[in-house]
Amino acid sequence: QVQLVESGGGLVQAGGSLRLSCAASGRTFSTYAMAWFRQAPGKEREFVATISWSAGSTYYTDSVKGRFTISRVNVKNTVYLQMNSLKPEDTAVYYCAAGRRFPSEQKSRYDYWGQGTQVTVSS
Repeated sequence: QVQLVESGGGLVQAGGSLRLSCAASGRTFSTYAMAWFRQAPGKEREFVATISWSAGSTYYTDSVKGRFTISRVNVKNTVYLQMNSLKPEDTAVYYCAAGRRFPSEQKSRYDYWGQGTQVTVSS
C-alpha cells in the first residue's frame, strides 16, 4: 500500500513558476514509476509527466515539454514537478500517481493516487 500526499499548489500569474511535491508513504516507493496528471474543471483527467523507478527516464505530454520537469528523490520518498512559464491553460487540480508500468499515459495503469493540489494561473 502506498499513500500519496501532494503539496505546493497555489495561485500564480502567467509566466510564473511553482514546484509541486508528492510525498509517499511506505518502503516500496523506489519500485514504482511515478506520474503527474491534472484535471481542469469540466474536463477529463489528463497525463502530464512520468518518471521511471530510478529517475533515469522521463516522459512528458507535448503541451508541457520544455516548461515542466519531473524528478524524484527515492531516499526522501518524494516526487516533484517543477513548472515554469505557466499559462492560464495549466490551471487544474494536479494529482500524483504510482504505478508499475513505464512509460504510461493511461490512468488505469496507476494503482495509487493522491488527493490533488490546486494550481491556478491568472492571466
